[in-house]
Amino acid sequence: MKFLPLILKHLRHSWIRTTSTILAIVACIFLFCTLQTILVAIDWGLHINNSTRLVVRNGVSLMYYVPITYKEKIRTIPGVKRVSTFNWLLGFFGSDTNPDWTKFFPNHAVDSEEYLAMYPEYILSAAEKQAFLEDRRGCIVGPDTAKKYNWKIGDIFQLRSQIFPEAGPFEFVIEGIYKVDNALYPGTHSGMMLFHYKYLDDAVHGNAQANTLVVEIENPARAGDIAKAIDQMFENSDRPTHTETENAFRAGFISMAGNLTLLLRTIGMAVIFTILLATANTMSMAVRERRKEIAILKTLGFGSGLVMALILIEALFLGASGGALGILLGQMTIKALPNFPMIGDALRQYPNPGLSLAVGAAGIGMAMLMGLAAGFVPALTAYRSRITDMLRTI
Repeated sequence: MKFLPLILKHLRHSWIRTTSTILAIVACIFLFCTLQTILVAIDWGLHINNSTRLVVRNGVSLMYYVPITYKEKIRTIPGVKRVSTFNWLLGFFGSDTNPDWTKFFPNHAVDSEEYLAMYPEYILSAAEKQAFLEDRRGCIVGPDTAKKYNWKIGDIFQLRSQIFPEAGPFEFVIEGIYKVDNALYPGTHSGMMLFHYKYLDDAVHGNAQANTLVVEIENPARAGDIAKAIDQMFENSDRPTHTETENAFRAGFISMAGNLTLLLRTIGMAVIFTILLATANTMSMAVRERRKEIAILKTLGFGSGLVMALILIEALFLGASGGALGILLGQMTIKALPNFPMIGDALRQYPNPGLSLAVGAAGIGMAMLMGLAAGFVPALTAYRSRITDMLRTI
């Protein structure tokens, strides 16, 4: 502790350089913690889905529909318990010429009775469920969406559809606000809106198809066999299918954006490497500028090992300070991301545990390691330098 004033004096000697170095480390740790938290959340989200549910989509692409007539045929396959349609409305507030996508939230048409039976994670009271099933215009919304728009049961709102622009606007009555129990059903989407597929089909005069069909099976151990049986049933039709588990479907949906994990980690490593080089250069400049001070310290009896230790402690202090601030900024950003327009709706589909202890510890460890790595060469140079050589270059 007796050398702390000396270290702080060195840091204050060029406060602009010290501040810029800390800010560089802050940016690095902030990026690492934010990206890593998103990747952990997505990875967790890929493994929490119900193993008794399969998703049937068009075998060519998600851009094409699945015929509604497939539902009844799939029900005849042994082991199938329920089948429900799942249609994207892409509903928005505003006009067709001026849509307000900042207020977008996921809205889907489903076979309500079957879908609610397949998804017990959407918790409704008996009265809410009954009111929803009996009202053709009825819908249920998640607690986050209800809070965002100050909605309550009985409220009426309208949405226009990007997919069915000729049929809008669609008018909905909120008949229920489902509850979420993350302890029992982790990762449940709390911002969803669900309404009756029959309402959509009537509005488009029977031309609504199914983006996907959700199939509940009795035995998850037979998921592969049943998926194969479904695809074989339609392999010679003009609309072949591709059936997979919810986990696989969600992973495939993410993969449409490319290898997201590799992309984010590559970006993170490139930034870390760049900032490490900049920090090492800054530390080297600081040590070169203090050649006279180092020579005097050695003249006064400070050993080479002690001088090296002081420089490394200074580098550790810079790393720890930048790491702590980066973690704080990352935590604030991660908490705020789900409230951002568009990107927030995407992130809320996955668990949002915030900045975990493991990621935070990795972040502070990386920051200190960066500080040590940046300060090692300058510290070693100071350790090896001779007093006469340093004084001669002044």
